Amino acid sequence: MNPFASSINPILFIAEIGGNHEGDFAYAGRLTALALESGADIVKFQIYTGDTLASVVERPDLNRHFKRFELSPAQYIALAQQCVAGGAKFMASVWNAGALEWIDRHIPIHKVGSGDLTCTPLIRRLAASGKPLILSTGLASLDEIEAAIRFVESLDPGYIAQRKLALLQCTSSYPCRDEDIHLLAMETLKSRFGLPVGFSDHSIGTLAIEAAVAMGAVIIEKHFTDTREGKEFRDHKVSITRDELRELMPRLRRIATLRGQPEKHLTVAESDAAHQISFRRSVYAARDIAAGESFSPDNLTVLRPAVGLPANRFDEALGKVARRAFKAHEVISENDLGP
Repeated sequence: MNPFASSINPILFIAEIGGNHEGDFAYAGRLTALALESGADIVKFQIYTGDTLASVVERPDLNRHFKRFELSPAQYIALAQQCVAGGAKFMASVWNAGALEWIDRHIPIHKVGSGDLTCTPLIRRLAASGKPLILSTGLASLDEIEAAIRFVESLDPGYIAQRKLALLQCTSSYPCRDEDIHLLAMETLKSRFGLPVGFSDHSIGTLAIEAAVAMGAVIIEKHFTDTREGKEFRDHKVSITRDELRELMPRLRRIATLRGQPEKHLTVAESDAAHQISFRRSVYAARDIAAGESFSPDNLTVLRPAVGLPANRFDEALGKVARRAFKAHEVISENDLGP
């Protein structure tokens, strides 16, 4: 069973409200309601306090910023309950490990943000839950990603064996330029580690998401807001709105269908229409051929439909003797070839 599978969409879509509520619980509730109406599978937040995230000595400005964005435990629990009641999963990047004591039971899938890929104390606490885990890979080298994966595996080998660990290609830039997206890195992550891969998008618009899905992303994460107009906080600028996501989801489902399967074979549609016969050619008589006459390029041709000797066996017929007489455009079968 795929722990990252969506019950309604072929792509697990995470609407990342994150800190877009800017510390306003009522606004957080309104954003959650809009996200629930958007068709997203998961509504996601970031749980932290200023004093457990940023040094008041080294970066007092950053400490103040995160304090301004804090919500209380009761408020986060209420948002989690709102999500479930609305038919979506609740998710959060828990940046304060102590918060797991009261929020873990509300989170079915844990997320490690790019900034915490090397934060082994936090990853240890998240992995101890045994719940599926998503790692964002912004800022990271391939060696750092491998180190994080091996650390998780050392804590619980089931994360690898049961594919409960997923990797998101991500660039920690807001907004992210097209030339910094590097969607091909998803292919590297998938081939190197054999884990589910996806894309955490910080670009403007949805083109990068559509391209990522076409390339095989099974998880998409995108910041979510009500409007980008008149907003000063950075994350709003790279966010998607309810109406935009409603429009995007059917396209993603179609792209996933268009992507199909990697195996190349005759499809059911082609077979049902017998196109492997009507579109392909067989060997035919180019003119009337007498019995006993030798087959040659002068008296043979290749025509549709493919109901006789296949066209790719044309050379096998050359020099053989006609066992019977043929009219022009009469099909040649293998049994018609004499010694």
